[in-house]
Amino acid sequence: MLVFAVETSCDETSVCLMENDKIIKHIVYSQEIHIQHGGVVPELASRSHLEKLQEITNKLFKEPNFNPNKIDFFAATCGPGLIGSLLIGATFTKSLAISYNKPFVPINHLEGHVLSASFNNRIRYPNLVLLLTGGHTQVYLMKNERNIQLIGETVDDAIGEAFDKVAKLIGLKYPGGFEIEKKARKGDENSYDLPKPLIDKKDYNFSFSGLKTYINLMVKKNSLNEKFVQDLSASFQKTISQIINTKLERGLEILKKQGVFIKSISVVGGVANNNYIKSKLEILFEQKNVEVYYPLKEMMSDNAAMIAWACVKKYDERKEDIFFKPNARLQIKNL
Repeated sequence: MLVFAVETSCDETSVCLMENDKIIKHIVYSQEIHIQHGGVVPELASRSHLEKLQEITNKLFKEPNFNPNKIDFFAATCGPGLIGSLLIGATFTKSLAISYNKPFVPINHLEGHVLSASFNNRIRYPNLVLLLTGGHTQVYLMKNERNIQLIGETVDDAIGEAFDKVAKLIGLKYPGGFEIEKKARKGDENSYDLPKPLIDKKDYNFSFSGLKTYINLMVKKNSLNEKFVQDLSASFQKTISQIINTKLERGLEILKKQGVFIKSISVVGGVANNNYIKSKLEILFEQKNVEVYYPLKEMMSDNAAMIAWACVKKYDERKEDIFFKPNARLQIKNL
């Protein structure tokens, strides 16, 4: 099965050519224009996709000995995401599918992330998936690839969004996750005792908005000197890690009481690149004696390889649908 896939849900323009479980070519263009604005501007994201998508597709199609007529399926992210960006990627891919007289397969962006760890790992089920991105913080129970159930999520800000907003509050540039992690290396993580919203709730739901508001009040009462920024970054990162670990640990116990014995955990999404969060999670997983899986580094942030892989893994239960409309709030159950 040869798949051409497109990902344009937010601020990455990406295309991938995948044959079964082999990546032939994968291109990701990250839009740097948003740095000066301190966050993603939807209109600018859409314009950038329009400018770059054709360019990187032409580059991919120029691969040696490649014949686009051999493509079996054209797949594109159809949600969730920024509606303008989704429409550009989906319309572009549909046009190619029509021109080559091949099926168009709509793919859920979240499902791409959820399945991404299975590309380079042999998953043991039941598997718990922790999805950590700029737009989503979710926990899925995956009994197998055909049975994926959302069991928890953020009730307000996503974890990546919290990193970006806190980074902006303390004068760091976008994207904030990397900047906070860098500052945190030189800070004292025990400097500030920050709130942990919903930490006592016995469920998988998260909340980061109150933590962000608390830090906003702290910033107003302190000068943004380097020591303050470093210590606050370290304390914030530690607090985020504690929230995640506590929720997962309690969740594992809840599932155990329900007769569900988790054999492995997949940590996916761009925030999974944070080395501090990853190191603390691995300590927890070792204590709980569960295997942990991560996607390839190139499949952690938004990318077309995970979209192609989702098509490869689950096409037999999909139906090509050239008329499928992108949906900014698309859920896994909708596909």
